[in-house]
Amino acid sequence: LENKDKIYTIMTSLLLRTATRWNIPREIARAVIARDTLCIYCKREFGESQGPRAACPSWEHIVNDESIITTENIALCCVGCNASKGTKPLRLWLSSNYCKDRSINERSIAATAISALGE
Repeated sequence: LENKDKIYTIMTSLLLRTATRWNIPREIARAVIARDTLCIYCKREFGESQGPRAACPSWEHIVNDESIITTENIALCCVGCNASKGTKPLRLWLSSNYCKDRSINERSIAATAISALGE
């Protein structure tokens, strides 16, 4: 396997394991892993060497309700964005300095996240 393929395989394995901690069913986890190959917020490529953990993928509940376990609400974002967003509602977080500094806004985020703004 090429290095990028190796990283993807390891990342997928780790994500499938951590998905169980968030009660994310394997089929939803696999669909999200296939869909979200970049951070849904900043578009950072997972696995880039921009910091020890900041570029790693992490599970995101777009609407901060752990009981909404659907492909519309579960996504992957980088650890940096996830740490910044925390439990803030998406619309509020988008007005933060973190987002402004990185040009993250309602038009730049992934379609999955844009859909959540309508709710």
